Amino acid sequence: MSTSTALSRSASLPLAQQLALRFSERIQQRLILPGARLPSVRECARHHGVSPYTVVAAYDQLLAAGLLEARKQRGFFVREVHAPRAKSAPAQTATTTPAPIDASALIRGMFQADARHAPGLGTLPGDWLDLPMLQSAMRRVVSQSEEPDQLALQYGEPGGDPRLRSALSRRLEDLGVHAAPEQIISTVGATHALDLITRCLLTPGDAVLVDDPGWAIEYARLSQAGMRLLPVPRGPQGPDLEVMARLIAEHRPRMYVTVSVLHNPTGNSLSLASAHQILKLVEAADMLVVEDDTYAFLAPNHVPRLSALDGLKRTIYVSGFSKILTPAWRVGFVAASAKIVHQLTELKLLSTLTTSPMMDRAVAICLEQGQLRRHAERVISRLDAARQRAVRLAEEAGCQFVTPPQGLFGWLEVGVDTERLAQRMLDAGWLIAPGLLFSPTRRAGTLMRINFATSQDARFWRLLAELRKA
Repeated sequence: MSTSTALSRSASLPLAQQLALRFSERIQQRLILPGARLPSVRECARHHGVSPYTVVAAYDQLLAAGLLEARKQRGFFVREVHAPRAKSAPAQTATTTPAPIDASALIRGMFQADARHAPGLGTLPGDWLDLPMLQSAMRRVVSQSEEPDQLALQYGEPGGDPRLRSALSRRLEDLGVHAAPEQIISTVGATHALDLITRCLLTPGDAVLVDDPGWAIEYARLSQAGMRLLPVPRGPQGPDLEVMARLIAEHRPRMYVTVSVLHNPTGNSLSLASAHQILKLVEAADMLVVEDDTYAFLAPNHVPRLSALDGLKRTIYVSGFSKILTPAWRVGFVAASAKIVHQLTELKLLSTLTTSPMMDRAVAICLEQGQLRRHAERVISRLDAARQRAVRLAEEAGCQFVTPPQGLFGWLEVGVDTERLAQRMLDAGWLIAPGLLFSPTRRAGTLMRINFATSQDARFWRLLAELRKA
């Protein structure tokens, strides 16, 4: 990601048009989300060193292009694009609020950002990953397979490569999750797994419990599928159980979707007591729990998993390898009861036919040889050091962590509106993840997520401290 340049008075384009183009590009790239409020005319003029007349002219161009709307005595807002409501979906209530349909600000950040300038990135930096291990695994897939032609030239098995499912079964045993290979299905990453579960086990209009804060892409995916989201406040020990119990009694949700270990964005894991209480509520309400354990390799094996305590009776376990191996290998999996795995396999056949047998086998080799375990140990050690440095830099900049720093992400109180802070940071070439992106109700605030591995540059923290004072 290149650093933004200042407006040029010597350029052929007028200053107002330059400013309008800058905002237009960010709106179209979803770096400024629909519903976001742009800076006031005076604030924008002061920041860019232009006259208020120039800013008014730029905003007028954006209004004419249909990108903004003016709200009386409130300012200028990015225009919302409302999707048509499904006829079968029931009316929303005060607690079943619609999630943002467009979560592409985070997705585009993952695809486009330079990790050196992206403290809000969702993945490990590329130089933290083990490319020689990946290359070795791919060579072994081709050279050591008993039937290399079958792997390279034919469809894979519907449930996924048998060798991978066996390796995953052994891996899950280490976490206390007992799943035979027949209870596991491979997917095109964890996101594909979550999508299969939604399409297979839910119906438009169903209510679904979600963590608040939580993963914006999951909110958007469930909303697009026509589900009603029931936000449950998430704290250091887990969800607010009183709120969860009330929402269950009032709305009879079909499912609870949660990241139980190293939660995104807070970094916290469920306590054993919370896990037991959640399973009691779920059993009494005849619900399912989808446990997204995306960060499993960054956490100790002994951390409580709902699927381990429940024995996959009402729980569905989801994970993948993009956060620890590489985002380029789209390999994920689901572990569940035999009945649910059969249903998911049938839907997988209709939607994607099969997953890549070569990618499945390459991940199996990384698991079997112990290479992935050793790589994860190195990453955890490096992440511990990065976390300590990031915590020190954040505190020196006047910020505080809302929850104890753990795992890859920190949930940070900065004391200023982080949605507007994100725009100022972007002007300076830094991509952050404001708290708005993790709110199912699109609630603005003063929180943001940082990635400990990509927030090591002291220049970022110095700029943050300056903007906080300003």
